[in-house]
Amino acid sequence: MRTVFVGTPEEAVPTLAALLGISEVVMAISQPARPRGRGLRVDSSPVEEAATAWDIPVRTPTNRAELGEAVAESESDVAVVAAYGRIVSGRILAMPVAGFVNVHFSLLPRWRGASPVTRALLAGDTETGVTLMVMDEGLDTGPMLATSVMPIRPTDTTGTLTARLAGSGASLVADHLTAFVAGDLSARPQEDALATAAAKVSVEEAFLDPARHGHVAIDRAIRAFHPRPGAWGMVDGARLKVLSASPMDADPPAPGTVELRDGDAVLGAVGGALRLITVQPEGKAPMDAVAWMNGRRGATARFERP
Repeated sequence: MRTVFVGTPEEAVPTLAALLGISEVVMAISQPARPRGRGLRVDSSPVEEAATAWDIPVRTPTNRAELGEAVAESESDVAVVAAYGRIVSGRILAMPVAGFVNVHFSLLPRWRGASPVTRALLAGDTETGVTLMVMDEGLDTGPMLATSVMPIRPTDTTGTLTARLAGSGASLVADHLTAFVAGDLSARPQEDALATAAAKVSVEEAFLDPARHGHVAIDRAIRAFHPRPGAWGMVDGARLKVLSASPMDADPPAPGTVELRDGDAVLGAVGGALRLITVQPEGKAPMDAVAWMNGRRGATARFERP
């Protein structure tokens, strides 16, 4: 079985590794190198780095025409996609013999779209999973081959949950792709009436307003927006990211304020309190929240509205 793999970030690499165990991976396609991190150093994608290390030919198309040329060149039986980050046209979807199969990080039809893990955490879902699906021209609307269910832990962030889902997705590919390509596994349609949308996350959306929002919603937002873009608020006219926090059973400070109490930096929100663990003041490295408050000589901090 000749396969072409299409993916970009770190969470796509386990699926590429799984493909190596069941097929001849003739090509990996990824997004081009681009500036990454605080220093904006131009780096190849994690998938390109992994494929190069495993001696898999890599293509990094910059437009739809180049993507089509790469897929045609691969002469593959099937293409497997994991978090590529670009739309694939119907003409290209028809090129491999068995089409394109996608590893999607939700239990479809719930959370179709670019940010299914973040949306599940924001909504307070208690479980999610991975769907192995046949791609069509819609946004995550194709028929499903297999699913795996995963509980969401109360401490999960988008980062930790995505890492676990990546392993589960790789297992689905290893267990079911060969049967699908051989014609021994049929896909079943999604129930469109149950579909929900997982729109791409924006930086503006990650704004925290604990003076108006409940402590449960604030906790979900901090975990959902970690590691990117990072939940943030405004304190003393500067941006403050809240990288980690945990709910606490305590008499909360006034909503929207942070006080030092018994060695903890305690944030008051509507209806409850959270222990701030790690924060990142604008222009500085992440730091312990208590150290940040000590730097303020213990003065109460107030989250403002921009």
